[in-house]
Amino acid sequence: MNYLDTAKELTEFIRKSPSMFHTIHTVREYLDAEGFTYLPEGQAWQVQPHGRYYTTRNGSSLISFKTGSDITDFHFQMTAAHSDSPCYKVKTVAELEGPNEYLKLDVEAYGGMIDSTWLDRPLTVGGRVFVREGNGMKSHLLYIDRDILLIPNVAIHFNRQVNDGYKFNRQVDLLPLFSAGALKKGAFDEMVASELGVAKEDILAKDLFLVNRETGRVWGYEDEFVSSPKLDDLECSFASLKAFIAADNPKSVNVYCCLDNEEVGSNTKQGAMSTFLKDTLTRIASCLGYSEEEYLQAVAKSFMVSCDNAHAVHPNHPEKTDAVNCCWLNGGIVIKESANQKYTTDAYSRALFTAIMNTAGVPVQTFANRSDVLGGSTLGNLSNIQVSVNAVDIGLAQLAMHSSFETAGSKDPEYMIRGLTAYFETDVRIQESEGALFE
Repeated sequence: MNYLDTAKELTEFIRKSPSMFHTIHTVREYLDAEGFTYLPEGQAWQVQPHGRYYTTRNGSSLISFKTGSDITDFHFQMTAAHSDSPCYKVKTVAELEGPNEYLKLDVEAYGGMIDSTWLDRPLTVGGRVFVREGNGMKSHLLYIDRDILLIPNVAIHFNRQVNDGYKFNRQVDLLPLFSAGALKKGAFDEMVASELGVAKEDILAKDLFLVNRETGRVWGYEDEFVSSPKLDDLECSFASLKAFIAADNPKSVNVYCCLDNEEVGSNTKQGAMSTFLKDTLTRIASCLGYSEEEYLQAVAKSFMVSCDNAHAVHPNHPEKTDAVNCCWLNGGIVIKESANQKYTTDAYSRALFTAIMNTAGVPVQTFANRSDVLGGSTLGNLSNIQVSVNAVDIGLAQLAMHSSFETAGSKDPEYMIRGLTAYFETDVRIQESEGALFE
């Protein structure tokens, strides 16, 4: 597959993933097609050498793993990305009436998005709905594949300062318009029930989010760019998944993580700070016949690649990034570092990962924030709270991070797939953080 085909497959992956619940559903479709076995957390596991498995939590996080056929030095080689992106969540009582016959939706921010990028765009809703079924309940995925909402700007004639740095009020300015009179109070739940083919009174609860309807695309006179909603972080979720599926390593337990709630701190039952990864790894070890002592030894010899996108140098504002520790579209995999440990990268993990990329012929770049700018964090250092391993933070360069429509380089997804495939296929033997062997 060439890089343009990969970039187009990325946009299709994102189109099928309008919420974190849909992201995991899409990932499962990839894994099911490759013959992976689903292991529910609430049931006994049967794990064998040379097996392919996955488990989920909350329908919004997933961990998949491959057990090697010839493991002589038990350890894990892992990647982690996240399934969520900044957006707006619809509140339980969804409708706001007025003025006059207007019907709006009551929403609140999920994560730190660029508010202005959500205005004057076709929107819809996606997520999950719990429905009463007999004496129980069941989760249903919902995505209304129509333009049904829009957040209108105020005309410049009434808001002359809008181009002078206007501060949007999320309780006032960011409410999506649902109807101008054709729909009445109660129409939102009626719509949800109709789309699911259930009775309105059987709807018990909803986790629904606004979705930008603009479709992803490869663009530019030389097809240099790929733009889409949710590149942060579905670009990394997609690329690490493709690499994980493609790679074979008989000497290791390879692990792919796609975790929810990174955009709101990861401190949930399904986030990177939860026990999800630890629980999964300990169960793998137990099923394969390893003791707790052998599990702890394996963790000490394991490695994680935390995958979350990086800030490319902005064409109009190059001063926003560090003068030399900066990255560019189509420049390859970005290794991210932070002195205050917002990223997990240190000299050991950088050296190990760079050596593998050099052998694979995959270009790497460096990113660090300006020294007078406090940058964001990601999920690698948070997952280390429960499972402490050597780790490196990487990503792909992108523009307009946390916009409703982001831009990256069209060549970079293929670079990451090649690089992470090489990582998964290399038997990494860590020697007490003093060295390592690659086989």
